[in-house]
Amino acid sequence: MKMSAPWRAVLSEAQNLIWPPLCPVSHQPVRAHGELAAEAWSRLRFVADPLCRTCGLPFDYPFGGADVTGRFCASCIARPPYYDRARAPLVYDEVSRDLVLPLKHADRRESVERFARWMWMSIGRQVQDGALILPVPLHWKRLMKRRYNQAGLLARAMARQAGLGFEPDLLLRRKATPSQAGQGARSRKRNVSGAFELTGKLEGQDILLVDDVLTTGATVNACASLLKRSGSGRVDVVTLCRVVRETDLTI
Repeated sequence: MKMSAPWRAVLSEAQNLIWPPLCPVSHQPVRAHGELAAEAWSRLRFVADPLCRTCGLPFDYPFGGADVTGRFCASCIARPPYYDRARAPLVYDEVSRDLVLPLKHADRRESVERFARWMWMSIGRQVQDGALILPVPLHWKRLMKRRYNQAGLLARAMARQAGLGFEPDLLLRRKATPSQAGQGARSRKRNVSGAFELTGKLEGQDILLVDDVLTTGATVNACASLLKRSGSGRVDVVTLCRVVRETDLTI
């Protein structure tokens, strides 16, 4: 039965009394769950131009770390990824970590709609109508333990906001891989080799692949490789955050 607006308001007020809304970064009181205090908002680092046209790595200044055209980073020139484009609204650091980890490990979903809007703003104008949104999947054992896939929550919210198709089960993880946290690029690439499979056909379908954090790109690159080999069109990637330099932060 659908709850009426007055009853939803009463329920919301009751929830706020039991669980007062606090900023997930500064833990200061805010008006509603999922909101950020002004101090926390000012500390977020948003990804902005100039950046690599392929992987979205931001440069400190024009041509800083890029080729002479200012378009591509050295890594994408040396080893072009299988995906066509990757974008993220936030740099992964001490502040954005406090947004990601509660969603990733503690089932804190109150900011999912806001995160999805930020993610869509970072890539939406470059996504073609009719693209299909897919989340990077979890292996069923990890899904049973965690009970949800944070990438799936973000992908579903983005598909609803953008009016695009959403297929949570088209791409599956068939191999239970070790956690990628704390591992280098080679280990991450080796972990996800052959880890994914498709449950359906792709006939030139453009794909928007969704995950929470882009670190080395090994996971999304393995997914993109499979999608391209299976007949997809473009494969673009969007994450909430991306690592900009080597970091010890736990993801």
